Parts: sequence; structure tokens; C-alpha cells
Amino acid sequence: MIEAAGLRLRPILMTTLTMIFAAIPLALASGAGAESRQQIGWVVVGGLSLGTLLTLFVIPAVYSLLASLPDWIRTMEQEEYS
Repeated sequence: MIEAAGLRLRPILMTTLTMIFAAIPLALASGAGAESRQQIGWVVVGGLSLGTLLTLFVIPAVYSLLASLPDWIRTMEQEEYS
């Protein structure tokens, strides 16, 4: 899991930062009809940021917990029968 995280970190960050930087002009727009474009821009920036945080931190942590779940269940069963 650590090796995979190291391999995927750079492409994930590059893709996310590219999309965020592309959406910033939309989020900072001014002029006629800019209010609706600003809202869409901030939603895109926020969604990409949150999605990246989940991808980099939460998903690997949950995966790690689920991967250790069979060992924990086996330990609980052994303690129950002891």
C-alpha cells in the first residue's frame, strides 16, 4: 500500500492541481452573469480539493482497517473459544 501510494501521489496531485488552477478564473469571474459562474467555480475547486483529500488520506486508511479486519475477527474468535 505504501509503494502504491508513492507511485500514485504525483499523478493525483498533478491532475487535481491542474483542474483547480483551471477553475480559479471561473471562481473569480466578474462581469455580467458572473454570480452563477463563481458558484460553479467554487464548487469545482472545493469538490476537487475534498476528493483529493479523501483519495490521499481517508481511502487508504479505511482500506488498511478493512485489510486487518479478518485478523481481528480471527483473534476475537480465538479469545471467545479459549
